[in-house]
Amino acid sequence: MKLQELKSYFAMLGIVAASYSASAQQAPAKFIDPANMDLSVKPGDDFYTYASGTWIKNNPVPAKETRWGSFNELRDFNINAVKSLVQEAAADKSAPVGSAKRRVGDFYTAAMDSLTIEKLGYTPIKADLAKIKKIKNLQEVLDEVIYMRTSGIAGPMFGFGITQDRKNVNKYLPSLGQGGTSLPDRDYYLKDDARSVKIREAYTTYMTTLFTLTGSSPEEAKQKAATVMAIEKQFAAAQMSRLEMRDPYKTYNKFTVADFSKTTPNLSWSALLPKFKVNGQDTLLVSSPKFFASLDGMLGSISVADWKTYLEWNLLKGSASSLSSPFVKANFAFNQAQTGQRVQTPRWQRMASLTDNNIGELLGQLYVAKYFKPEAKARMEELIKNLRTAFEMRIKGLEWMSPATKEKALAKLHAFMPKIGYPAKWKNYDGLVITPTTYFQNLRNADVWSYNDMISQLGKPVDRTRFGMTPPTVNAYYSPTMNEIVFPAGILQFPFFAPNADDAVNYGGIGAVIGHEMSHGFDDSGSQYDKDGNLRNWWTAEDKAKFEAKTKALGEQFDAYTVLDTIHVNGKLTMGENIGDLGGLNAAYTAFKLTKQGQSNEKIDGFTPDQRFFLSWAQVWRGNILPESAAQLIKTDPHSPGPYRTIGAPVNMDAWYEAFDVKPGDKLYKKPEDRIRMW
Repeated sequence: MKLQELKSYFAMLGIVAASYSASAQQAPAKFIDPANMDLSVKPGDDFYTYASGTWIKNNPVPAKETRWGSFNELRDFNINAVKSLVQEAAADKSAPVGSAKRRVGDFYTAAMDSLTIEKLGYTPIKADLAKIKKIKNLQEVLDEVIYMRTSGIAGPMFGFGITQDRKNVNKYLPSLGQGGTSLPDRDYYLKDDARSVKIREAYTTYMTTLFTLTGSSPEEAKQKAATVMAIEKQFAAAQMSRLEMRDPYKTYNKFTVADFSKTTPNLSWSALLPKFKVNGQDTLLVSSPKFFASLDGMLGSISVADWKTYLEWNLLKGSASSLSSPFVKANFAFNQAQTGQRVQTPRWQRMASLTDNNIGELLGQLYVAKYFKPEAKARMEELIKNLRTAFEMRIKGLEWMSPATKEKALAKLHAFMPKIGYPAKWKNYDGLVITPTTYFQNLRNADVWSYNDMISQLGKPVDRTRFGMTPPTVNAYYSPTMNEIVFPAGILQFPFFAPNADDAVNYGGIGAVIGHEMSHGFDDSGSQYDKDGNLRNWWTAEDKAKFEAKTKALGEQFDAYTVLDTIHVNGKLTMGENIGDLGGLNAAYTAFKLTKQGQSNEKIDGFTPDQRFFLSWAQVWRGNILPESAAQLIKTDPHSPGPYRTIGAPVNMDAWYEAFDVKPGDKLYKKPEDRIRMW
C-alpha cells in the first residue's frame, strides 16, 4: 500500500496456520507485551502512546531507513529472507540453465558485481546520450520519447499503459495519463513554502551534478538544470491534483483515436500508437484531456534544443542508481534531502529488492517454496470465507441503508475474488535474456520484456489470474475493476498474524487488515464500481446522500489531526484508506465476537479479550518516522500517519469505549451520536 498496506484478508483468522515453515518470522513470547506500552497514559487520552509508547521510545528510525514500525520490521525480515534466496541462487552453479534459480542467481550476481559497474562509469548510456544529441526536429523528439519508453529507458512527457476499460472491464484498451515531472508531487513545483523551496534546490543540485558527470561544463550543467525545471514546472501546472485524480468519473475519458488527435494537433495518435506497438486500436482512454492539451501547446512553444535537454535528463535520472558510485551517491543525496534518510541502504538490500522488482515471479517461486506452504493457502481461503460472512452480517444490519442498495452491496461482496499468497500460474519470462555479467543490460532487458508483456494483453480476454504484487511483498490491495482482494505471501506473518496467537491478536491484526481490503470495495471510490467491476452507480440517491454525509464527517475528523508544525492530515486524500480502516476494524471485531475467546472475559497478560483486540490493532500501526518523510507523505500518501490510523477507527466504535472505560472528559472521547458508523 501504496502501502495499501497490509490490507485485508483474513479476518476470521482465528487461525492460519501452522503451515508456515520453521524459517518464517518468529513470534514473540508475549503477543501483547505490557513492556511495550506506556501504562502511565490513559487510553482515553492517548491510545497510541498507551498501547505503544515504550516501544516507540526504544525503536528509533535506523540510519538506513526513513521510518520504522511493524511494517518495516516484517519488511526487514522479508528482505533478509530474499537475501538468503538470491545469495544461495548465485552460489549454486549446478542449477539448470533456464531454471528460476539459475536466472535469479545470474541477475543478482551481475547486480552485485560492483567492480565492473565502477569500471564502466556511465558507458552503458553513452550511446543513448549520443542518439539524443542527434535529434533535429520535433518529430524526432516524439520518436525518441517512444523509443525511450519501448526500450526500457524512461517514460518522458506522459504516462502510457494498457488498462481495463472501467465501463467495460472485460476489455483492455491503451491508456494515456499525465506525467512529465520528477518530484513526488506537483505542489513541489508550484508552491513556495520552505520545504518545497528546499526540495527544488536539492533537485537542481542533483540535475547539475548528473549533467556535469556526463560531460557538461558547470555553467552548461546549471543552464540545463534550469531548462528542465522550467519544463517540468509547466507539466506540473497542467496536471490534475492527487485529490482530483481520486474521482474515477473525472479520470474516465474515452475517445476514438481520430477524435483525440483533433485535440492535440502536434500529436497524431493514429501515427504514434503503432510506434508504441499498439495496432488495430481505434479507441483509447485518457485520464486528463486537459493535460494533453497543455502538452500539445508545450510542443509548439518549447524549442527542440530544450526538449533534447529534457530527454537527456530523463535518461540520466532513470539510469543514475544503476551506474557507478558518483551517480549513485548523487541519487542518494537527492533522496536524502527529500526523506531525511541518514545513510544509503546497503547494496545487497537494494539489489535484492531490484531482483524482486524485475523478476519477482521467478524469485517468488523460490520464496514460496521456503516461506509459504500450500496448506497455508488452503487455510487462508477458509478464513476469508469466514470474514465474508462477518461483512455480510454487518451490511444486513446497517440502519442507514435501504434494502434495495443492501441487495446490490451484498451481491458485490459475494462477487469478491480473493487471491492468496502467489499466482496460480507463474510468469516464466520467456525471451528475457539474463546473464551474470551484464547488470545494466539485464535491467534494460527486463524493462523491455515487461513493456512487451503489457502490450501483449491487447486483444486478449482480461487475465484475472495476474497478481499486481510479487509474493515476497509486505502489502496487499483491492482492485475495483477486478473486484478482487489480493494478499501476497509476504504479509501473512507476524506481527500481523501468528498461528499460535490467540484470536484477539489475529483478528485485531491481520483480520482488520483483511477487513480493510474488503472495505475498499465500499469506500468513497470503490463504491462507485459494481459487482462486475464496472464503473456504474448501484446506489439509490437517498442512500448515496447518507453515505456522502458520513464520508464528510470522517474527512473532518482526520482534517483535525496535526502531523508537523501546521501540517494536517488531508481528510479527502486519505478518505479511501480511512474508510478501509473503519470498515475493516468493525468487520474484524464482529468476526472476533463469533469466536470462543471473543465471547469470554478471560484475561491474558492482564488484558481482556476486547482489550487485546484493540491493542493488537494499535501495535500494527506503531512506529517512528523522520520529519522530512512525514512532510512528504502527507502530500503523496493516501494513508493517514500511523498514530491517527491507531485511533481514527476505534474512537468511532462503542466497543473500544467499553473495553478501556473511556468516559466524557477524556481527550479522545466522542459522544455516541457523533461516532461515525459506516460499514
